[in-house]
Amino acid sequence: MTAVVVIAKECRPGRVKTRLTPPFTPAEAARLAAASLDDTLETVAALPVARRVLYFEGRNPPATAHGFDVIRQAGGELDERLAVVFDALAEPMLLVGMDTPQFRPDDVREAIAGLESTGADAPDCWLGPAADGGFWALGMRMPRGDVIRGVPMSRDDTGAVQRRRLEEAGLSVGQMPVLADVDTAAEASVIAELAPDSRFAREFRRLTAGRPA
Repeated sequence: MTAVVVIAKECRPGRVKTRLTPPFTPAEAARLAAASLDDTLETVAALPVARRVLYFEGRNPPATAHGFDVIRQAGGELDERLAVVFDALAEPMLLVGMDTPQFRPDDVREAIAGLESTGADAPDCWLGPAADGGFWALGMRMPRGDVIRGVPMSRDDTGAVQRRRLEEAGLSVGQMPVLADVDTAAEASVIAELAPDSRFAREFRRLTAGRPA
């Protein structure tokens, strides 16, 4: 059975979602990040998988991580931290970020089924492209970090480079839906509208109530 891993950091002011400041204060940006992480953990908790992992940077995992195995993040740049967890797990693995609170079980249902399939036509890997050119999810039937190390992160071609690295390693790649990350206030507004019942959307509405449009 597949393990789903959420990579996240402790939501402290000035350490998360700094591109939301301004218009939000560092404390408000941290509250939005915490709501986004809670939404993500709640969605992962609802998935029909054998293991759920929070790959965490910080000392205080959120209460919504109940039932998750908590693994401390490795040091180094993001590509190295991702590679370490893909090397650490032996079972089929799907990693998701904490920045897509609109993500729902249907977005990964096909990928999870594919990772658990023994069929010859099933892709070896699954990539969830982000609207900004990165990726919000990455799955491998046989996890390996070497195909992640050295991929330049946080660029508009990160997703394309990661896909190319997988294919150059002889791995077939299935695609999950394209989702937007919460990075800017404009993206936060769009995502709050896409998932109006989410914790993230409720927090966004509280913080923006009465502000000029």
